[in-house]
Amino acid sequence: MALGVVLVAPAWIDRRAAFLMLAWNAVVLAALAADVARLPRPDALRITRRWNGPLTIGAPTTVSIDVENPGGPLVVRLTDYLDDRLAPELETVTLRAAPHRSATADYQVTPCERGDLRAGQVLIEYRSSWGLVERWAESDLAQQVRVYPDLHEGRRHAMYLIRSRQIAREKRRQRRAAGGREFDRLRDYQPGDERRDVSWMASARRGRLVAKVYQPERSQTVWLLVDAGRLLRARTEGQTLLDRATTAAIALSQVAMTSGDNVGVVAYGRRILHRLAPARGPAQMRRIIDAMAITAAESVEANHAAAVAALVQRQKRRALVVWLTDVAETAGIPDVIDHAGALVRRHVVVFATMQQPELAATAALAPGSAPDMFRMLAAQEMVDRREVLLRRLRQRGALVVEATPQSLAAGVVDRYLEVKERGLI
Repeated sequence: MALGVVLVAPAWIDRRAAFLMLAWNAVVLAALAADVARLPRPDALRITRRWNGPLTIGAPTTVSIDVENPGGPLVVRLTDYLDDRLAPELETVTLRAAPHRSATADYQVTPCERGDLRAGQVLIEYRSSWGLVERWAESDLAQQVRVYPDLHEGRRHAMYLIRSRQIAREKRRQRRAAGGREFDRLRDYQPGDERRDVSWMASARRGRLVAKVYQPERSQTVWLLVDAGRLLRARTEGQTLLDRATTAAIALSQVAMTSGDNVGVVAYGRRILHRLAPARGPAQMRRIIDAMAITAAESVEANHAAAVAALVQRQKRRALVVWLTDVAETAGIPDVIDHAGALVRRHVVVFATMQQPELAATAALAPGSAPDMFRMLAAQEMVDRREVLLRRLRQRGALVVEATPQSLAAGVVDRYLEVKERGLI
């Protein structure tokens, strides 16, 4: 086209040069028409989007876009319109599609929020190898995808459980497991064994004393109370406290089911959001993961009384209750403390809260001005108040886990293993 413009200059000298200019323009237009004819129609292109693995919060996941090319060689630029909680910026990738072949472009997304999110259309810009004409089109790949809590945390703790059980099995060869009353095996009597653990029938058959070896009971019930009230909306390192709590709930569920226990869940805000009866197995694990994925934090105070009532109504026998919540900073005693203290009378209660590193850091600062001093004193008062409340809960018999948001899952799993080892349920 630029050369055609240049040919205007000779036409001022000799009008016959104008025919050369027109001839050149005709050649260019013919080439454009030929290039358009080479490009496949938009409805002939087949575009698909694939998610290579489950979407989990804070973990990168590869997304693949496949282009099936029915014509000649193409250069394709794809722009995927995703929810900004999946990808904060538009994802654009370029690929080369061979004639009558399929090509794939990959990119990664790192979700920053759990729940059901939306993936929209894909903008397609493609041209042939000549590159004279570019065609634009849209592919309606709108779909809803679910972002789950961290699913890898539970697997790591499940491996820890397996190793711990192997170590415990070695120790049981030397002594009876403390607290457990489920029969494991028989072995020769050793000094220090209790007389009630002697199997007299087996001893009579073998002609020597034989003792019973016990292990912590299996098929017990573990309840998870997951608070989705306003206190869990606070963010730390890109995730809310509720995100950390749901990750801990899934991790503990995986470990408890590996140990043979039944797991039930009550997720609640102002009302009961999810209530799953205790069970175990892949189907129950799937239900728990789905429930934790779509549990959203509310902007109001959680109704702890309703959560306890829902649990007590369902669970009559003694069970382990792991309560993932936080303590409100109020002048009086928060009702969550009172309800947890009431549960201790019948169940083993693990009260799990998350520390607030920013608050502790503010309380430890040396003030450089009057506003800093007031801020430091307020933080110290909040930290001291929190310690008093948790100490009172320990005195009532609850097992308190106070961990950083990042280590909450490890904290509740370790406490669960301790409860199982001591046979407290």
